[in-house]
Amino acid sequence: AALKAQLDDRLFGQHLAKDVVLKAVLGFSNNPSPKKPLMLSLHGWAGTGKNFLSQILAEHVHPAGLRSKFVHLFLATLHFPHHDQVKLYKEQLQNWIRGNVSACPSSVFIFDEMDKMHPGVIDAIKPFLDYYEEVDGVSYRKAIFIFLSNAGGDLINKAALDFWTSGKRREDIQLKDLEPLLSVGVFNNKNSGLWHSSIIDRNLIDYFVPFLPLEHKHVKMCVRAEMAARGYIVDENIVQAVADEMTYFPKEQKIYSDKGCKTVQAKLDIHEDL
Repeated sequence: AALKAQLDDRLFGQHLAKDVVLKAVLGFSNNPSPKKPLMLSLHGWAGTGKNFLSQILAEHVHPAGLRSKFVHLFLATLHFPHHDQVKLYKEQLQNWIRGNVSACPSSVFIFDEMDKMHPGVIDAIKPFLDYYEEVDGVSYRKAIFIFLSNAGGDLINKAALDFWTSGKRREDIQLKDLEPLLSVGVFNNKNSGLWHSSIIDRNLIDYFVPFLPLEHKHVKMCVRAEMAARGYIVDENIVQAVADEMTYFPKEQKIYSDKGCKTVQAKLDIHEDL
């Protein structure tokens, strides 16, 4: 109930992601003996809420969230920058995960910027994601792994736009409309971090979670939430002004924010004097 309330209050315009993640996490949490770790792959353009959702999820498992020593965030460009060091990264990653799951079976691992990950690095974690009771005396079946990626964002945006063009409601987009597109698209995308990955090949990703592009009304929700978080009185004139300053696509219809809610905080700073 607490997780659902948080997602309802803080994540805007993502009915699909909210629904899928809630069911996945509750099913996993309530299972006393899962057969494998929970593996979620979140996809969509920047600013649509992938990081935000992964943080809420981490806080649900470990209240300190990203500050918890049992929640581990990897950034591809920071932790795995060099193409010629892939073999070393794979060894380091295996040792790191093995050590941390030994210390806490319900560790959470978040891999951000998957689309910038060198192909092959992430396959190092495949043994930990598979259907094994234990690997070298350690059970990984209570751990949670989350991938965050912009890869597949174009496919999601096109599907959302097709729905809009054909007069269908955004809320009618279902997981089955997007998940097959995503798994194939990411597997065949050299810039996805999962290019020809054995993790996809072995069907070890439980859900490919699509994040839809955000509309004008969702950006306004983000502005209101940010104003409330800062203790401001929510002024609809400012909400409108900030939302109008964002850029939208396609060029003619201007339906979706091309940065999601990413620059809302910075744009609100400009209006602070109001």
